[in-house]
Amino acid sequence: MAKRPLAIKIAAQNRKARHDYFINEKLEAGIALVGTEVKALRDGGANITDAHAGDMGGELWLFNLHIPEYRGGNRFNHEPRRPRKLLVHKRELDRLLGAVQRQGMALIPLSIYFNERGRAKVELALGKGKKKYDKRETERARDWSREKSRLLRARG
Repeated sequence: MAKRPLAIKIAAQNRKARHDYFINEKLEAGIALVGTEVKALRDGGANITDAHAGDMGGELWLFNLHIPEYRGGNRFNHEPRRPRKLLVHKRELDRLLGAVQRQGMALIPLSIYFNERGRAKVELALGKGKKKYDKRETERARDWSREKSRLLRARG
């Protein structure tokens, strides 16, 4: 009997990122994890709200990602907030780090998920920070579109 392909399982999402940043571009990156981190991610409870990606020693790393300790991990458990290496191609790395340094952009993780093959992936976004007035304007536009659709439904 052939194996059925697994569905994509989202382990953690950063819903606050779309509120705080203008998202210009998205990309997928692999993440280097130890065994108990993978098990803890599958259990859920990871927090990527405060996480960000950056350069360390010419490589791309994910900082401040919190993956809780695995309950059954005993002494071999991982450190919850350790920096984790992101796996991207060299050309892509140079392009991303160039945008961060020259244009003042930020690399924000949007979500961590397991792909069809069961590999942990991070959806990164290249974004520019919003000012307070930008956030208010986005909220106003969203509220108006909701109100508009409500009015059109009531009318028709």
